[in-house]
Amino acid sequence: MIDRCARVPAVVLAGLLVAFGSATAVGFADPPPAAEVLQADRSLHLTGAPNARDIGGYRTADGRTVRTGIAFRADQLTDLTPADLAELTRLGVREVADLRTVYERALAPDRIPAGAQANWYDVIGAAPLPELMSTLAGGADLYRAFITAPGANQAVAAVLRDIVETGRDPQGGAVLFHCTAGKDRTGWVAAVLLTVLGVDRDTVTADFLLSNHYRHAAPGDGLAGVEQEWLDSAFDQVQRSYGSFDRYVSEGLGLSTAEIDALKTHMLD
Repeated sequence: MIDRCARVPAVVLAGLLVAFGSATAVGFADPPPAAEVLQADRSLHLTGAPNARDIGGYRTADGRTVRTGIAFRADQLTDLTPADLAELTRLGVREVADLRTVYERALAPDRIPAGAQANWYDVIGAAPLPELMSTLAGGADLYRAFITAPGANQAVAAVLRDIVETGRDPQGGAVLFHCTAGKDRTGWVAAVLLTVLGVDRDTVTADFLLSNHYRHAAPGDGLAGVEQEWLDSAFDQVQRSYGSFDRYVSEGLGLSTAEIDALKTHMLD
């Protein structure tokens, strides 16, 4: 298991922020019609993790398809039932990547399916206290921190590398990555993964907004749901910090061309 230490005050603030969502509620842009984003049933139908779903099934800009059964995104695994755990085992989950702070992990320890390895990739817990305080309003500032916070890029890259390494394993298996609600940190990692694979921005956004559906978030509910503006802010920060998404992947995440090629080979038909 991979651990990253963080100072206690910062951890507490980060945990409060990401565990309970934004402190402000904002109006939601109208998501794409359900018929467009729910063409396939991506839900894993886990009683204890309603936002757990398969990231596969999407088409890329060059006409390929993201394979299903390889990468799953989810909310925390604390409340998984025995049936939920059995289902994750059946689905072949070999790696569980926990994106939460140490505070959240202590409050709500994961339940890990049999045979899976638990990894800890804290996205924002190592951020300096002033930066964490600036994100207490949530929303765009929090999403920008997914790119600028110390350790954030390494955490995102670690999930993608887990997928690559699982693909190289003769025994195969799937990777499940999650935070608390499965919508913010998890949403950004999913957006990065799909974009690296060549899925267009509109589809990436539609997958991001599906958290509103699975979490039954009412319009304007900044605690339970997500807003397209937040994801746009993260992509904007990528542009500001690195000049392009490709440079973010190569310089920020530190992924090599060989790793990107291996990811695409493993995840695309």
